[in-house]
Amino acid sequence: MKFRKIGVLTSGGDAPGMNASVRAVVRTALENGIEVLGIIGGYSGLINDKVIPLTARDVSNSIAKGGTLLLTDRCDEFKTPEGMAKAIETCKKHHIDAIVAIGGDGTFRGATDLTNHGIPTIGVTGTIDNDISATDYTVGFDTAMNTVIEMVDRLRDTGESHARCMVTEVMGRHCGEIALLTGIASGAVAVAIPEIDFDVEACIKKMIQLRAEGKRSFQIIVSEGVGGMKSDFGEELAEILEERTGIETRFNRLGHIVRGGIPTLRDRLAASRMGAKAVDLLLEGKSNLVVCEIDSDIVPVDINYSFALDKMYKKKLKDGDLDAFTEEQIKEMREFCARKTAYVKELYDLANALAK
Repeated sequence: MKFRKIGVLTSGGDAPGMNASVRAVVRTALENGIEVLGIIGGYSGLINDKVIPLTARDVSNSIAKGGTLLLTDRCDEFKTPEGMAKAIETCKKHHIDAIVAIGGDGTFRGATDLTNHGIPTIGVTGTIDNDISATDYTVGFDTAMNTVIEMVDRLRDTGESHARCMVTEVMGRHCGEIALLTGIASGAVAVAIPEIDFDVEACIKKMIQLRAEGKRSFQIIVSEGVGGMKSDFGEELAEILEERTGIETRFNRLGHIVRGGIPTLRDRLAASRMGAKAVDLLLEGKSNLVVCEIDSDIVPVDINYSFALDKMYKKKLKDGDLDAFTEEQIKEMREFCARKTAYVKELYDLANALAK
Protein backbone atom coordinates (compact mmCIF):
# COMPACT_ATOMS: atom_id res chain seq x y z
CA MET A 1 0.00 0.00 0.00
CA LYS A 2 1.00 3.63 -0.44
CA PHE A 3 1.73 5.20 2.92
CA ARG A 4 0.80 8.81 3.56
CA LYS A 5 1.40 8.93 7.29
CA ILE A 6 2.92 6.62 9.85
CA GLY A 7 2.82 6.84 13.62
CA VAL A 8 5.67 6.14 16.02
CA LEU A 9 5.38 5.39 19.73
CA THR A 10 7.47 4.20 22.66
CA SER A 11 5.90 1.84 25.18
CA GLY A 12 6.73 0.01 28.39
CA GLY A 13 9.90 0.76 30.32
CA ASP A 14 12.07 3.54 28.89
CA ALA A 15 15.51 2.67 27.56
CA PRO A 16 18.47 4.82 26.49
CA GLY A 17 18.48 4.90 22.70
CA MET A 18 14.72 5.07 22.23
CA ASN A 19 15.07 8.65 21.02
CA ALA A 20 17.65 7.57 18.46
CA SER A 21 15.12 5.06 17.11
CA VAL A 22 12.38 7.70 16.94
CA ARG A 23 14.78 10.06 15.14
CA ALA A 24 15.69 7.36 12.60
CA VAL A 25 12.02 6.53 11.97
CA VAL A 26 11.13 10.19 11.45
CA ARG A 27 13.98 11.03 9.12
CA THR A 28 13.80 7.81 7.09
CA ALA A 29 10.05 8.27 6.58
CA LEU A 30 10.39 11.92 5.61
CA GLU A 31 13.12 11.00 3.14
CA ASN A 32 10.56 8.74 1.47
CA GLY A 33 7.84 11.39 1.37
CA ILE A 34 5.88 10.04 4.34
CA GLU A 35 4.57 12.23 7.14
CA VAL A 36 5.22 11.10 10.70
CA LEU A 37 3.00 11.52 13.74
CA GLY A 38 4.37 11.06 17.23
CA ILE A 39 2.04 9.24 19.61
CA ILE A 40 2.55 10.61 23.11
CA GLY A 41 2.55 8.16 26.02
CA GLY A 42 2.61 4.82 24.22
CA TYR A 43 -0.61 2.95 23.53
CA SER A 44 -2.51 5.13 26.01
CA GLY A 45 -1.67 8.07 23.74
CA LEU A 46 -3.22 6.21 20.84
CA ILE A 47 -6.36 5.58 22.89
CA ASN A 48 -6.58 9.18 24.14
CA ASP A 49 -5.73 10.83 20.81
CA LYS A 50 -2.46 12.40 21.95
CA VAL A 51 -0.83 12.77 18.58
CA ILE A 52 1.59 15.41 17.24
CA PRO A 53 3.31 15.89 13.87
CA LEU A 54 7.06 15.31 13.86
CA THR A 55 9.54 17.02 11.56
CA ALA A 56 13.26 16.51 11.10
CA ARG A 57 13.84 19.49 13.38
CA ASP A 58 11.61 18.10 16.11
CA VAL A 59 14.07 15.24 16.63
CA SER A 60 17.25 17.32 16.33
CA ASN A 61 19.76 16.51 19.09
CA SER A 62 17.47 13.86 20.55
CA ILE A 63 20.00 11.16 19.69
CA ALA A 64 22.07 12.22 22.71
CA LYS A 65 19.21 12.15 25.22
CA GLY A 66 18.08 9.33 27.49
CA GLY A 67 14.49 8.46 28.26
CA THR A 68 11.93 9.02 25.51
CA LEU A 69 10.78 12.32 24.08
CA LEU A 70 7.47 10.64 23.18
CA LEU A 71 6.98 9.56 26.80
CA THR A 72 5.76 6.07 27.68
CA ASP A 73 3.18 4.12 29.62
CA ARG A 74 1.95 0.62 30.37
CA CYS A 75 -1.63 0.57 29.19
CA ASP A 76 -4.00 -2.19 30.32
CA GLU A 77 -6.93 -0.52 28.55
CA PHE A 78 -5.26 -1.19 25.21
CA LYS A 79 -5.74 -4.93 25.84
CA THR A 80 -9.54 -4.51 25.93
CA PRO A 81 -11.87 -4.39 22.88
CA GLU A 82 -12.98 -0.91 23.95
CA GLY A 83 -9.41 0.35 24.19
CA MET A 84 -8.50 -1.12 20.83
CA ALA A 85 -11.56 0.48 19.22
CA LYS A 86 -10.47 3.91 20.52
CA ALA A 87 -6.93 3.33 19.22
CA ILE A 88 -8.18 2.37 15.76
CA GLU A 89 -10.45 5.42 15.72
CA THR A 90 -7.44 7.65 16.43
CA CYS A 91 -5.59 6.05 13.53
CA LYS A 92 -8.53 6.67 11.22
CA LYS A 93 -8.98 10.26 12.41
CA HIS A 94 -5.37 11.14 11.66
CA HIS A 95 -5.04 8.92 8.58
CA ILE A 96 -2.29 6.84 10.18
CA ASP A 97 -1.54 4.04 7.74
CA ALA A 98 1.03 2.15 9.85
CA ILE A 99 2.89 2.31 13.17
CA VAL A 100 6.40 1.70 14.44
CA ALA A 101 6.24 0.58 18.08
CA ILE A 102 9.44 0.79 20.14
CA GLY A 103 9.67 -1.24 23.35
CA GLY A 104 9.77 -4.80 24.68
CA ASP A 105 7.63 -7.90 24.45
CA GLY A 106 4.51 -6.20 25.82
CA THR A 107 4.88 -3.54 23.15
CA PHE A 108 5.16 -6.20 20.48
CA ARG A 109 1.96 -7.90 21.63
CA GLY A 110 0.26 -4.56 21.13
CA ALA A 111 1.83 -4.36 17.67
CA THR A 112 0.32 -7.72 16.78
CA ASP A 113 -3.10 -6.56 17.94
CA LEU A 114 -2.87 -3.44 15.76
CA THR A 115 -1.79 -5.48 12.75
CA ASN A 116 -4.73 -7.84 13.28
CA HIS A 117 -7.05 -4.80 13.27
CA GLY A 118 -5.74 -3.51 9.94
CA ILE A 119 -2.93 -1.17 11.04
CA PRO A 120 0.40 -2.61 9.82
CA THR A 121 2.88 -2.39 12.69
CA ILE A 122 6.60 -3.08 13.08
CA GLY A 123 8.30 -3.52 16.47
CA VAL A 124 11.71 -2.10 17.37
CA THR A 125 13.46 -3.25 20.54
CA GLY A 126 13.83 -0.78 23.37
CA THR A 127 14.52 -2.55 26.67
CA ILE A 128 17.59 -2.48 28.88
CA ASP A 129 17.21 -6.13 29.89
CA ASN A 130 18.28 -7.73 26.57
CA ASP A 131 15.47 -10.21 27.22
CA ILE A 132 13.99 -10.52 23.72
CA SER A 133 15.27 -13.96 22.76
CA ALA A 134 14.92 -13.50 19.00
CA THR A 135 17.55 -10.74 18.92
CA ASP A 136 21.17 -10.75 20.04
CA TYR A 137 20.81 -7.20 21.26
CA THR A 138 18.13 -4.82 22.51
CA VAL A 139 18.45 -1.03 22.47
CA GLY A 140 19.39 0.28 25.92
CA PHE A 141 21.37 -2.75 27.07
CA ASP A 142 24.84 -1.29 26.63
CA THR A 143 24.04 2.01 28.34
CA ALA A 144 22.47 0.17 31.28
CA MET A 145 25.56 -1.99 31.69
CA ASN A 146 27.87 1.01 31.56
CA THR A 147 25.78 2.67 34.27
CA VAL A 148 26.09 -0.43 36.44
CA ILE A 149 29.85 -0.54 35.91
CA GLU A 150 30.19 3.09 36.96
CA MET A 151 28.15 2.54 40.11
CA VAL A 152 29.97 -0.66 41.06
CA ASP A 153 33.34 1.01 40.53
CA ARG A 154 32.27 3.69 42.99
CA LEU A 155 31.13 1.06 45.47
CA ARG A 156 34.48 -0.67 45.10
CA ASP A 157 36.25 2.48 46.31
CA THR A 158 34.41 2.53 49.62
CA GLY A 159 34.45 -1.27 49.88
CA GLU A 160 38.23 -1.30 49.58
CA SER A 161 38.59 1.55 52.06
CA HIS A 162 36.49 -0.24 54.70
CA ALA A 163 37.32 -3.87 53.77
CA ARG A 164 33.65 -4.55 53.00
CA CYS A 165 31.61 -6.77 50.76
CA MET A 166 29.18 -4.95 48.48
CA VAL A 167 26.15 -6.91 47.25
CA THR A 168 24.58 -4.97 44.40
CA GLU A 169 21.21 -5.78 42.81
CA VAL A 170 20.69 -4.74 39.20
CA MET A 171 17.67 -4.79 36.91
CA GLY A 172 16.99 -7.52 34.40
CA ARG A 173 13.68 -9.16 35.32
CA HIS A 174 13.95 -12.82 34.29
CA CYS A 175 17.10 -12.27 32.22
CA GLY A 176 20.39 -12.14 34.10
CA GLU A 177 22.59 -10.75 31.34
CA ILE A 178 23.06 -7.31 32.88
CA ALA A 179 24.27 -8.93 36.10
CA LEU A 180 26.35 -11.55 34.30
CA LEU A 181 28.22 -9.26 31.94
CA THR A 182 28.76 -6.46 34.45
CA GLY A 183 29.86 -9.03 37.01
CA ILE A 184 32.66 -10.13 34.72
CA ALA A 185 33.55 -6.57 33.72
CA SER A 186 33.61 -5.30 37.31
CA GLY A 187 35.64 -8.17 38.70
CA ALA A 188 32.86 -9.46 40.94
CA VAL A 189 33.70 -12.35 43.24
CA ALA A 190 30.26 -13.86 42.53
CA VAL A 191 27.28 -13.33 40.24
CA ALA A 192 23.72 -14.50 40.88
CA ILE A 193 21.37 -14.81 37.89
CA PRO A 194 17.95 -16.47 37.47
CA GLU A 195 19.17 -18.82 34.74
CA ILE A 196 21.60 -20.74 37.01
CA ASP A 197 21.17 -21.86 40.62
CA PHE A 198 23.38 -19.84 42.94
CA ASP A 199 25.61 -21.80 45.34
CA VAL A 200 25.60 -19.75 48.55
CA GLU A 201 27.88 -22.18 50.37
CA ALA A 202 30.50 -22.03 47.61
CA CYS A 203 30.37 -18.22 47.72
CA ILE A 204 30.89 -18.20 51.49
CA LYS A 205 33.82 -20.62 51.22
CA LYS A 206 35.45 -18.55 48.48
CA MET A 207 35.11 -15.30 50.43
CA ILE A 208 36.63 -16.80 53.57
CA GLN A 209 39.53 -18.19 51.55
CA LEU A 210 40.16 -14.94 49.69
CA ARG A 211 40.02 -12.89 52.89
CA ALA A 212 42.63 -15.24 54.39
CA GLU A 213 44.78 -14.59 51.32
CA GLY A 214 44.56 -10.85 51.94
CA LYS A 215 41.67 -9.70 49.74
CA ARG A 216 40.04 -6.64 51.32
CA SER A 217 36.90 -5.92 49.34
CA PHE A 218 34.33 -8.04 47.50
CA GLN A 219 31.80 -7.18 44.81
CA ILE A 220 28.79 -9.45 44.28
CA ILE A 221 26.27 -8.70 41.52
CA VAL A 222 22.72 -10.04 41.83
CA SER A 223 20.03 -9.94 39.17
CA GLU A 224 16.66 -8.79 40.51
CA GLY A 225 15.03 -11.86 38.95
CA VAL A 226 16.79 -14.36 41.23
CA GLY A 227 14.12 -16.05 43.31
CA GLY A 228 11.34 -14.26 41.46
CA MET A 229 10.63 -10.59 40.88
CA LYS A 230 9.30 -10.01 44.40
CA SER A 231 12.19 -11.79 46.06
CA ASP A 232 14.56 -10.10 48.49
CA PHE A 233 17.33 -12.53 47.57
CA GLY A 234 20.03 -9.85 47.38
CA GLU A 235 19.25 -8.39 50.79
CA GLU A 236 19.01 -11.83 52.37
CA LEU A 237 22.28 -12.88 50.76
CA ALA A 238 24.05 -9.83 52.20
CA GLU A 239 22.85 -10.75 55.69
CA ILE A 240 23.90 -14.39 55.31
CA LEU A 241 27.34 -13.48 54.00
CA GLU A 242 28.07 -11.08 56.87
CA GLU A 243 26.90 -13.59 59.45
CA ARG A 244 28.77 -16.57 57.98
CA THR A 245 32.01 -14.88 56.86
CA GLY A 246 32.39 -12.16 59.46
CA ILE A 247 33.00 -9.70 56.62
CA GLU A 248 31.05 -6.45 56.94
CA THR A 249 28.56 -6.46 54.08
CA ARG A 250 26.33 -3.79 52.54
CA PHE A 251 23.39 -4.26 50.16
CA ASN A 252 22.79 -1.81 47.31
CA ARG A 253 19.80 -1.77 44.95
CA LEU A 254 20.55 0.33 41.87
CA GLY A 255 16.93 0.17 40.71
CA HIS A 256 15.74 2.60 38.08
CA ILE A 257 18.99 4.55 37.94
CA VAL A 258 20.08 1.83 35.51
CA ARG A 259 17.40 2.91 33.02
CA GLY A 260 18.51 6.50 32.60
CA GLY A 261 21.43 8.40 31.19
CA ILE A 262 23.01 9.44 27.91
CA PRO A 263 22.95 6.51 25.46
CA THR A 264 26.26 5.01 24.45
CA LEU A 265 27.53 4.79 20.87
CA ARG A 266 26.47 1.13 20.81
CA ASP A 267 22.88 1.99 21.64
CA ARG A 268 22.70 5.03 19.34
CA LEU A 269 23.97 2.98 16.42
CA ALA A 270 21.73 -0.04 17.01
CA ALA A 271 18.70 2.20 17.56
CA SER A 272 19.36 4.17 14.37
CA ARG A 273 19.78 1.05 12.27
CA MET A 274 16.66 -0.58 13.71
CA GLY A 275 14.49 2.51 13.36
CA ALA A 276 15.46 3.00 9.73
CA LYS A 277 14.94 -0.70 8.99
CA ALA A 278 11.43 -0.58 10.46
CA VAL A 279 10.39 2.08 7.96
CA ASP A 280 12.02 0.18 5.09
CA LEU A 281 10.03 -2.93 6.03
CA LEU A 282 6.77 -0.99 6.02
CA LEU A 283 7.61 0.38 2.60
CA GLU A 284 8.12 -3.20 1.44
CA GLY A 285 4.56 -3.94 2.55
CA LYS A 286 5.55 -5.99 5.59
CA SER A 287 4.17 -5.92 9.13
CA ASN A 288 3.86 -7.87 12.37
CA LEU A 289 7.63 -8.11 12.54
CA VAL A 290 10.19 -7.22 15.16
CA VAL A 291 13.47 -5.69 13.99
CA CYS A 292 16.36 -7.72 15.41
CA GLU A 293 20.13 -7.68 15.44
CA ILE A 294 21.50 -11.12 14.62
CA ASP A 295 25.22 -11.65 14.02
CA SER A 296 25.57 -7.86 13.56
CA ASP A 297 22.93 -7.78 10.80
CA ILE A 298 19.62 -5.93 11.22
CA VAL A 299 16.91 -8.38 10.17
CA PRO A 300 13.14 -8.85 10.59
CA VAL A 301 11.70 -11.70 12.65
CA ASP A 302 8.03 -12.66 12.73
CA ILE A 303 6.59 -11.43 16.03
CA ASN A 304 4.71 -14.67 16.71
CA TYR A 305 7.93 -16.64 16.12
CA SER A 306 9.68 -14.27 18.53
CA PHE A 307 7.03 -14.89 21.21
CA ALA A 308 7.25 -18.67 20.86
CA LEU A 309 11.04 -18.67 20.91
CA ASP A 310 11.04 -16.50 24.01
CA LYS A 311 8.65 -18.85 25.81
CA MET A 312 10.72 -21.87 24.83
CA TYR A 313 13.97 -20.35 26.08
CA LYS A 314 12.37 -19.20 29.33
CA LYS A 315 10.62 -22.58 29.76
CA LYS A 316 7.16 -21.04 29.71
CA LEU A 317 5.64 -22.93 26.78
CA LYS A 318 2.03 -24.05 27.12
CA ASP A 319 0.07 -26.62 25.16
CA GLY A 320 -0.62 -25.30 21.68
CA ASP A 321 2.04 -22.58 21.66
CA LEU A 322 3.97 -24.33 18.90
CA ASP A 323 1.02 -25.53 16.81
CA ALA A 324 1.42 -22.79 14.20
CA PHE A 325 5.05 -23.65 13.45
CA THR A 326 6.68 -26.24 11.21
CA GLU A 327 8.92 -29.01 12.51
CA GLU A 328 11.86 -27.21 10.94
CA GLN A 329 11.03 -23.99 12.78
CA ILE A 330 10.62 -25.81 16.10
CA LYS A 331 13.96 -27.53 15.56
CA GLU A 332 15.52 -24.15 14.83
CA MET A 333 14.06 -22.75 18.06
CA ARG A 334 15.41 -25.66 20.10
CA GLU A 335 18.86 -25.28 18.59
CA PHE A 336 18.80 -21.59 19.41
CA CYS A 337 17.84 -22.28 23.02
CA ALA A 338 20.67 -24.79 23.35
CA ARG A 339 23.19 -22.26 22.01
CA LYS A 340 21.87 -19.50 24.24
CA THR A 341 21.97 -21.71 27.33
CA ALA A 342 25.54 -22.77 26.53
CA TYR A 343 26.56 -19.13 26.02
CA VAL A 344 25.19 -18.06 29.40
CA LYS A 345 26.84 -21.05 31.10
CA GLU A 346 30.17 -20.25 29.43
CA LEU A 347 30.07 -16.67 30.70
CA TYR A 348 28.97 -17.80 34.16
CA ASP A 349 31.91 -20.19 34.36
CA LEU A 350 34.23 -17.41 33.22
CA ALA A 351 32.91 -15.11 35.94
CA ASN A 352 33.66 -17.77 38.56
CA ALA A 353 37.08 -18.60 37.12
CA LEU A 354 38.18 -14.95 37.23
CA ALA A 355 36.85 -14.30 40.75
CA LYS A 356 40.03 -14.21 42.81
